[in-house]
Amino acid sequence: MEESAFNALAEAELARIEAALEACGAELDIETMPGGVLEIEFENGSKMVINRHSAAREIWVAAKSGGFHCRHDAGRWVATRSGTELYELLSQLVSQQSGSPVEVTAG
Repeated sequence: MEESAFNALAEAELARIEAALEACGAELDIETMPGGVLEIEFENGSKMVINRHSAAREIWVAAKSGGFHCRHDAGRWVATRSGTELYELLSQLVSQQSGSPVEVTAG
């Protein structure tokens, strides 16, 4: 995939992720940073960063429990190590980090 096509795809997905996080019900603040970066701060002060990584053609998630790389495959984003779909992964990570069960779903 060409870098420009990846960046457009990733930017659209980051916008969907931001909307999904805003709608998930968890107590968090989201700041959109330049270069395709979302910084999420939880009520407990912990942070999560979600960003596009153009060179690897991946979306990266840095959470309290570790780092995760997701690659676009057959119309969806999946974690490269576990094969977990991105929004399922985000549901797990946001639930862990917020201390409350949360479901993050694509809009």
